Amino acid sequence: MLKNILIDLDGTLTDPKVGITTSARYGLAKVGHPIPESENIDWIIGPPLKASLAKLLGVDANDILAEQALLGYRERFAVTGLFENHVFEDVAQTLETLKNQGYRLFLATAKPEVYARQILDHFNLLQYFEYPYGSELNGERTNKGDLIAYILEKEQLKPEECLMVGDREHDIFGARKNGIETIAVEYGYGSAQELDEAQPKARIKTFAALLHVIA
Repeated sequence: MLKNILIDLDGTLTDPKVGITTSARYGLAKVGHPIPESENIDWIIGPPLKASLAKLLGVDANDILAEQALLGYRERFAVTGLFENHVFEDVAQTLETLKNQGYRLFLATAKPEVYARQILDHFNLLQYFEYPYGSELNGERTNKGDLIAYILEKEQLKPEECLMVGDREHDIFGARKNGIETIAVEYGYGSAQELDEAQPKARIKTFAALLHVIA
């Protein structure tokens, strides 16, 4: 019996492309590693950001350069990038319907909780969630499996009564590690090949289609 729905943020509820990629370029330029505009870095949207910045820098994720690039990213993102974002079609209506149907909704994002809460509040979506769970600024719970385990423990949820909705393999693998089924959205930042290999229980082309799948 499905009672609880865990939902990703970036690429699932909102399209944060401009804010994330522009802030990442800013952070990388600050550490002397500018990325040409012609280089597509959309793949950084969704996974833990510090690891992605380290990959672009060609260093280990624990390297001080990656940490400095992340601080540069946050310098811009916390003020401007946060709101260079838009909500996907039918998201608000779908969340409202799910809540009215009695489902408990929890945000489950690798993004720092402090930013996630601001974004949901800015777009008037916070009202639909029991709680907006995210990572800590020190990097704790950026791993989706760790985050979901934390939510289950904190809220005393049973995995068999939960569902995870997201757009990347990290959402699917993180949920599976915790015994939770997943639905992948195809309009986000996970490629068709990535989703084929991750094998979610179902795939949807619009967020509103979630209502039909869980019915």
